Parts: sequence; C-alpha cells; structure tokens
Amino acid sequence: MTEHASTPAGHQPAGHQTVPEHERRPLRSARWFGPADLRSFGHRSRAMQMGYAPQDWEGRPVIAILNTWSDINPCHMHFRQRVEDVKHGILAAGGFPMELPAISLSENFMKPTTMLYRNMLAMEAEELLRAYPADGAVLMGGCDKTTPGLLLGATSMDLPVIYVPAGPMLRGNWQGRTLGSGSDSWKYWDELRAGTITQADWQGVEAGIARSAGTCMTMGTASTMTAIAEAIGLSLPGASSIPAVDSSHIRMARSAGRRIVDMVWEDLRPSKIQTPAAFANAIAVAMAMGCSTNAIIHVIAMARRAGVAIGLDDFDRASREIPVIANVRPTGTTYLMEDFYYAGGITALMKRISRFLDLTCLTVTGRSVGENIEQAKVWNDDVIRPLDQPMFSGQAGGALTVLRGNLAPDGCVMKPACCDPKFHRHSGPALVFDDYATMKKALDDETLDVTPDHVLVLRNAGPLGGPGMPEWGMLPLPRRLVREGCRDMLRISDARMSGTSYGACVLHVAPESYVGGPLALLRTGDIITVDVPARTISMAVSDQELERRRASWTPPPARYGRGYGWMAGQHMRQANEGCDFDFLQTDFGPPVPEPVIY
Repeated sequence: MTEHASTPAGHQPAGHQTVPEHERRPLRSARWFGPADLRSFGHRSRAMQMGYAPQDWEGRPVIAILNTWSDINPCHMHFRQRVEDVKHGILAAGGFPMELPAISLSENFMKPTTMLYRNMLAMEAEELLRAYPADGAVLMGGCDKTTPGLLLGATSMDLPVIYVPAGPMLRGNWQGRTLGSGSDSWKYWDELRAGTITQADWQGVEAGIARSAGTCMTMGTASTMTAIAEAIGLSLPGASSIPAVDSSHIRMARSAGRRIVDMVWEDLRPSKIQTPAAFANAIAVAMAMGCSTNAIIHVIAMARRAGVAIGLDDFDRASREIPVIANVRPTGTTYLMEDFYYAGGITALMKRISRFLDLTCLTVTGRSVGENIEQAKVWNDDVIRPLDQPMFSGQAGGALTVLRGNLAPDGCVMKPACCDPKFHRHSGPALVFDDYATMKKALDDETLDVTPDHVLVLRNAGPLGGPGMPEWGMLPLPRRLVREGCRDMLRISDARMSGTSYGACVLHVAPESYVGGPLALLRTGDIITVDVPARTISMAVSDQELERRRASWTPPPARYGRGYGWMAGQHMRQANEGCDFDFLQTDFGPPVPEPVIY
C-alpha cells in the first residue's frame, strides 16, 4: 500500500502551517454577512434562525459541500454519514460548513441515461456556488457522471474546490467466485441465455454482485473518473482508490474538510491546477489503468471548460505510448478495485509511470504531483504491473484506440485490450438496426440469418439520437450464436458503453447517425472493415453511392418538444467534442459576474 493506504489520505507533512492571518485574503462570503445594511441583516438573522451565532461565520471561510447523496443512488448511500465527516474536518480547521444537496445521477436507475443529465448537474454545481455565500467547496461524487458533472460546474465558477470520491464497493461473491459489477452481469447473462446456468444461479449472482456502499469495483467509468480527478490534482493523494466502507475513507473525508479551508486562504482555485500538463497527466494515468471509453468524452469536456484544447488525438497518441499496467477487470484479467487499493492504489500506479507524467503540476495539497507520490510503493506486481511486463502494450493498440474513416470521419473509439485480438483486423457484412427495441427482438430470434463474421450495427443512439447517448454500445449477441458458443462479435454504434463492459465494440461514432453522419447511410450487407493497427474504419461504399443515399435520407423527428430534453437537443455537442452544451463552454461568452446583493 502507499503511504495513504494506511494513513489518512492527504495527511499533511511535518511542518505544515495554515496561512498566517495577516496574509489571508478577504472572504467572498463577507459580501453576504459583513455589511452593516438591511440585506446583510437578513442574511445574519436567517443564519441565527438556524441556530448559528456570529462566531460561527465571522472571519471563517464558508465551505459549500455539494452532496449528491439520494435514496436511489446505492453508490452514494454512505454519503449521508460521510458528509458529517467532511463537516468535522471543516470545523476543525476553522471553517463554516454548509451542505447543499445536488442532483444525484444514479447510473443504475436514471433513464434514459445519466449522460443526458451530466450537464444539468454541471449547471447546478456552477450556480449553487455562484448564488450562495461560498468561499470554497467540497464536491462529493463518484457514480459515473457525478465526477465530471461536479468538476465541470466547479471549473466554470473557479472557487477553491476539493473532490471527495465515493470509493469502490467491496468485491462481489457467488458460490466462492469473485464477481465484478457490470462485467460479470454481462458474462452470466450470456450464460443464462445459452442455458449453461439456471435461473436460480442467476438470482444468486444478482444477490451477490453488489455487497456494500460504493461505486462499481471494476475499472468502470466511476473508478476511471475518480482516478482522473486525482491525477489532475483535484483530490487528495490516494483518495480515489480507497474502498467506500474502509475506515481510511472516513479519514480521507475529514482530511478533505480540513484541507479545503486552507485552500480558501491560499486562493488555490481549479484554474491554477487544471493546466494542459495536468490533463496530459490524467490521460496518461487513464491509459495505464485500462480506463473506461467514457473517459474520452468527459475529459474532453472538462479540459475545454478549463480552456485546454484536448481532443481524440491526444488519447490515441497516449495509448500508443503508455502500456496498460493495472490488472483490474475488465481490461485486466483478474483483480478488482479492492485489490488495486491493497496493491498501492493510484499513487503507486502514478509512481510507476512517473516518466510519462509532469511531476511539477500543482495539486490540491499545495504540493506537486512528484511530492505527493514520492513515498508511494507497489505491493503486488501482478495487480500493478511493471512497465516491461504490462497487461497490454501500446503497440497492440493500447487501452483505447481512435479509429477514423468514411464511416466515422470525426472519429470513434474502441477498447482493443478488452476483445479477442482477431477483431483488431476484421471485415464483415453489416447487420443494421435503427433502434434498440427492434434490434433486441431480432437478436433473440433464433432463426435470424447471422454469422459470427457479421458486424452488428445500432444507430440513432448518440448524444441527440439516444437521447443522451445511452450505454447501449455492448450490443447483445444473437441468441442462437450464444447457444453455439460465440461470445464476441464486432459491434458498432454511436452509443457509449459501460466502463465495466468488454468485447469488440466500436463506440461514439461521430458525427452520429441522428444528425446525418455516414452511419445513417449504412445498409445491411455493406462490408465494414476495422483495422486497429492502421486506426481505420470504413464501409465499402463509393462516394457516389453515399451521395445518392444521402439525397434520399430523411432526418428523424425531434426527441423532445419541450423541457430540459428539448434544451439538450438544441445545444449538446457531438461525442468527439465532449457532449457539453455549447452555451456552457468557456469561449461562448464573457465570464459571469458575481451576483449583485441589494
């Protein structure tokens, strides 16, 4: 384990001092509480209505705690207690905690997809921090879209913030077998469809796969994004690796509460941390972890909010150079996040790939990345592999591969480490579906004319067509082929897939079919070729034929006629641009001023 696996994450080194009083800057919250006027009288009297006294806020940083707890989010079900731990730390450091509930994007239950609402959380986070007397904030998230949603909003507001990740749940267990969330769901579902396990077995998997509070314990999107937040420098060292129910998680939450108070006095804002080098570090760490494909969309959006021009090519370039060294499923073959933590966690992985990192980058500790990971060690070389013994090399395709061609001129994404290498070069006839319901019905039909060489295609599942780009990209295999022993096929869509998924799935095809991208012009029987080493994807259809098809293509009807969905349909960008709303991007207009108070 690293230093922070056995001691509180973010434990300050000897000699740490708070900012001297004479060096402390004026507090933003004093605009609400300080003036001797009628409006501030109202603010003070209402605070006293809640039982507070002037000593609670005078001269103390007001720390907003954006808590995404809810009764329908199992990943965050420990946050009701953990927020009290954060408050404990804030109070101990001389701050004034103020809990502000934010929308809880529960990956398990929210439909049609949490991705549709990531930008809603981003807007809420930004406006909560702007509209209330906050000097700094602790952001509490973890379930897939909460990490980028909270960080997007915090970046736009640019107050001092620190991120507290929910942490992964404990390993699943069934009949003595270790289960990984998501990954084993798909695996045993295919076995149930094939008739190799019983309904009683399936119910046993259902009961044993998720045993505690916390996010997916595979290297899914949740663990990918919390590790990326830490790699950027927005979480305490080691914070993203700690299991949700480990006592170290409590200590980490309290440490974060203490640290944010000093960050306010130091004026340590995201804009000072989120540099181009910090995002390059995040991409490097993501590649070494064998990250979720969703990382691409979120990191592009986060970087662009910070004014950093990150694109698909940055990921592809890193994937060619940086090997996958985390043996954590689904890219890895054996271990889960609990094992990763015991092996040293993210700080140990960063130490091992330090030659790919900019160690001078500033972090929320006030120290550099290099200083944060200096004492980190790897305690199990099979979980966090040496660079010369990786799980998967960049020469073999890397953690993520970006493909381009006449089927995806703006790019698409594949996870070559998670599929049979035979699909790294594959040609076959397309079997095209325009919606999920039709596809599901057809693939369950045992008379369907399909072979393992076919390429399954789902369209109208992108950012606008889904709507919200659902995690449908791991298309189900045809039932008959599953019964015959087939466990993978080449599958293509403009959808996303869960970071816990695996297989020969090509995702995020851009432009999406719903807006008339080339995927909309594909027909069943057209030959598709994917070549991972060459980074290409193409359909064997001439330009002239594509023009003829385009002339007869009819745009599908709008998904929403009103409300938030309508707004998303008007303003969400494409996958290769991060799916942010155009009007939220940093370059859309001038900075938003502080609220007037009269």
